[in-house]
Amino acid sequence: MQEKILILDFGSQYTQLIARRVRELNVYCEIHPFNNPPVIDESIKGVILSGSPFSVRDEKAPIPNLLEIKGKLPLLGVCYGAQHLAHCFGGEVMASNKREYGRANLTSVNSSNELLKGISLNSQVWMSHGDTIEKMPSNFKVIASTSDVENAAFEIEGETAYGIQFHPEVYHTTEGSILLKNYIVGICGCQQNWTPDAFVETTVAELKEKLGDDRVILGLSGGVDSTVAAMLVHKAIGKNLYCIFVDNGLLRKNEFTDVLKKYETLGLNVIGVDAGEKFISALAGVTDPETKRKIIGNAFIEVFDAESHKVKNAKWLGQGTIYPDVIESVSVNGGPSQTIKSHHNVGGLPDFMKLKVVEPLKLLFKDEVRRVGKSMGLEDKFISRHPFPGPGLGIRILGDVTAEKVRILQEVDHIFISGLVEDGLYNEVWQAGAMLLPVQSVGVMGDERTYESVVALRAVGSTDGMTADWSHLPYEFLAKISNKIINGVKGVNRVVYDISSKPPATIEWE
Repeated sequence: MQEKILILDFGSQYTQLIARRVRELNVYCEIHPFNNPPVIDESIKGVILSGSPFSVRDEKAPIPNLLEIKGKLPLLGVCYGAQHLAHCFGGEVMASNKREYGRANLTSVNSSNELLKGISLNSQVWMSHGDTIEKMPSNFKVIASTSDVENAAFEIEGETAYGIQFHPEVYHTTEGSILLKNYIVGICGCQQNWTPDAFVETTVAELKEKLGDDRVILGLSGGVDSTVAAMLVHKAIGKNLYCIFVDNGLLRKNEFTDVLKKYETLGLNVIGVDAGEKFISALAGVTDPETKRKIIGNAFIEVFDAESHKVKNAKWLGQGTIYPDVIESVSVNGGPSQTIKSHHNVGGLPDFMKLKVVEPLKLLFKDEVRRVGKSMGLEDKFISRHPFPGPGLGIRILGDVTAEKVRILQEVDHIFISGLVEDGLYNEVWQAGAMLLPVQSVGVMGDERTYESVVALRAVGSTDGMTADWSHLPYEFLAKISNKIINGVKGVNRVVYDISSKPPATIEWE
């Protein structure tokens, strides 16, 4: 049985980051909403209560049922989680006169405490709260303070339970990884054996049991997610996997033929389907981003439904869905997190399609998927590719989509991405692409005035796509690429560079 850490989500923007930090310690963890926890069994070695946008004093504050957890399993409350423990077990939480947002320093640390071993005096931590624990319950013992928050960390005497009012999972808490390791390895006793090799072994075994002799149709996109998913399923069922690569007319320049050639080296059974006209016709006149995503998703399903009838007795549809897709598409397992956008491969299939869905990567972040791919021996050309949205250029063309706009954006994107490769910048960027804006601007070419389209270039650095910062590409490079685009792509006379981070902006514009 795979040991795990359970994270109960109260809707914090940092909940997924806690999960990442736990997994970086080679320990498996799962996020569940506070109001729908899993059955508590011996696989759960400890529980973390996340932060929350709520105050414990709010009328609708989330209240978990800790009957099977508190006093029975190691427990760590983070920010809201810590305040909940104090508030519900005899303490008093008040709106603070000295609210702490951002950096703070620990002015006292009980370094003999198991949780705080190795944490330095004056260690920098990251606060994000307006409430503070004003009065501690009688069996709560302070183990760390800052200049403004006396009860910055505590332990519950007689229990293996702790609370901290800062966020150890964020980069700005400089010794947060030490604290989390103290809790997960030292206190919870986790073995740190959740590695890429172990994931492959476990997942392939589970797929063999789930799929048996059934046939699976899997949609390939050329990206790392679908490729790694295909290799996992292939390891489990071999020739019973049928891969389909759909040209939705919204791919990058020459992507369809280039990707099919690359897949020939993997031993996969791959069928190419040219369905570009179907997708672009369906998008005619549509400008709303969510509507475009749903149209593309529905067309994708229709194509697969048609192809599935060509594979006799196919029972499963394999997908490369990963954790950020799930997180951004729906509230975490029905919990309090907010929906950001829908993803075309998330949310199940329509009733008329008789295929069940298998998603071997749905609990992995992107960098974890890459490590799994490397563990299986996939070449760098597959696992180092930038993410590319499932709806393709359809959501990089703001406004309505036409074949001519696709052509223009394909040329612009090709110049940009090729330039990154040629100048040795491609692997320094997490994701890059171009957006065709629904505006035109005045320009001058030769002796004539022009009135043509504007394109925005976007390049970001990230580890998992949940947060991202804009890439500081050299000015000389941007100048060269802008010149190539304006001179080489008819219909474009202005190039801009997007310097927005996520949050508040998303990586894609739609």
